[in-house]
Amino acid sequence: MNTQVRKKLGILPLTLMVVGSIVGSGIFSLPQNMAEGAGAGAILIAWVITLFGMLMLTRIFQYLSIRFYKINDGLYGYVRAGFGDYIGFNAAWGYWISAWMSCTSYLVILFSALGSFDCFSYFGNGTTFPAVIGALIFLWIVNSFVLKGIYHAFLLNCLVTLAKIVPIGLFIVCIILAFKVDTFKTDFWGTPQLGSIVDQIKNTMLYTVWVYLGIESATVYASRAKSILSISRATFFGFAITSLLLICVSVLSLGIVPQQELAEMKNPSMALVIEHVVGNWGATFINIGLIVSVSGGLLSWLLLAAEMLFLSGQGDDHTVPSCFGKLNKKGTPANALYLTSTLISILIILAHFYQSGYNTLIQLSTSMVLIPYLLSALFVLKLAINRGKAYLIFLGSTGSIYGVWLIYAGGVSYLLLSMILYGIGLVFYLYARKQRALPAFSFLHDKIYAITIIILAITAIIYFYVLPN
Repeated sequence: MNTQVRKKLGILPLTLMVVGSIVGSGIFSLPQNMAEGAGAGAILIAWVITLFGMLMLTRIFQYLSIRFYKINDGLYGYVRAGFGDYIGFNAAWGYWISAWMSCTSYLVILFSALGSFDCFSYFGNGTTFPAVIGALIFLWIVNSFVLKGIYHAFLLNCLVTLAKIVPIGLFIVCIILAFKVDTFKTDFWGTPQLGSIVDQIKNTMLYTVWVYLGIESATVYASRAKSILSISRATFFGFAITSLLLICVSVLSLGIVPQQELAEMKNPSMALVIEHVVGNWGATFINIGLIVSVSGGLLSWLLLAAEMLFLSGQGDDHTVPSCFGKLNKKGTPANALYLTSTLISILIILAHFYQSGYNTLIQLSTSMVLIPYLLSALFVLKLAINRGKAYLIFLGSTGSIYGVWLIYAGGVSYLLLSMILYGIGLVFYLYARKQRALPAFSFLHDKIYAITIIILAITAIIYFYVLPN
């Protein structure tokens, strides 16, 4: 076996994969995003609720990785073990689509950030013709690097993740030193325009939901980890590190700039906040940090997208066409990577010609990853009911409730639209079943699930694309 395949990943690279997946572009706009809908008091309450909910999801992934240590295909494998091939396939399919759509958003944000500098002004908002050409070139350079081996790609991801933490860490240190309690207490419970405390919490939590996407990323690489404990510990450490960074950035900024002024800032608001403290060089440093962070986010999610498609295509029990379950000589899922990069390229080109449709797809991508989260929580709840263990019942029920909340917070309209993409996935699944000489569905609940998806997909097409015309 090739050396690239034999090398296993330890706690550090897996932890940095979790951190690198979560910390992308969102944290750089978090101060303004949070202040726009709430005062400091509501923001603190929202973080308490979010931390509890995400801790439950983190514990769920930790429990599943240890309890089902023989399952080496992570989130996809857990859902498949709990509910069968078809629902397991949908978990992998939704995660894969969400991942490569996220890569597209990172490329647009990357070249938009470069466009903020005078020497690269022709990149504009990241969707201009020069930006599209630059994004395609950069994407396929990253693609070529990943083809040389997952282990080397992980090493690069470690370096980039550490590099992106530096400007964020500097930001936190600077605002701690300049923090003013009186500024933080200004309109602590918000202004009348922001609505009630409950409304403020709900508005703010919409952002706290999105910034945690990627918390499960270590489980995706279970087959490449040195041990099961590495997966569990990396998941928790990644959660702890990113929680500290996210909360410090969003909460402490309110001690530098009053809530109303912060809410009106342009993004990336981190740059403007630190500019209040140290001047223009701080803003420039943060903007450079954004570019590094987005580049790292692209690498993390490209790796995750290709790996998820590979996992669902490998072995004799694959649920997508078997061609995607093959590794090249360097241990990289080449076919899965090529398809993923091709679809990213198409969406990048779409961004140039049809920006409003592109924005809808990017928001849709977030909705799609929430369903695999909910399915994982429901699996633990199913185990808890069968075993009657109080702790598991608590973990599974709270995780499931939070999973439903995430989907609700993401918007029912985007959930409905996601059914169109899940419906397209049925073609891949049925072809894989034909390759294995198996009937289309093994269980009655699979048929019901498939029919429900098709009905909802048709409903979405009629509601969003036929009726408006």
